[in-house]
Amino acid sequence: MERSYGLHKNADGQFYFTLTDGNAETILTSELYHAIDSARHGIESVQNNCGADDRYEKKEAANGKYFFNLKAANHQVIGTSRMFASTAMRDNGIASVKMNGITKLINDHTGSSHH
Repeated sequence: MERSYGLHKNADGQFYFTLTDGNAETILTSELYHAIDSARHGIESVQNNCGADDRYEKKEAANGKYFFNLKAANHQVIGTSRMFASTAMRDNGIASVKMNGITKLINDHTGSSHH
């Protein structure tokens, strides 16, 4: 399995993207977008920002699990990780986004013919 971005459409017709690592694990999920082009711009933003340490916001959820947000230069959240049991696992997730976020491979699962 190759690391890649996936473009998706939810039941409400909104678009989002995921970033998966080489094990097909989803390591980052975007916010919802009304337009597929906006989701594509979000992917570009991850590609441009994933290498910068100061773009990662480390958080703790109310349930005691840990996660992170990847932010753009304007402090908008581009993507959010899944929940992790420990801060070490969360830090490994950040390292994974840094390593895998640069991929240019995008799989369109929206059924849209727009490229």
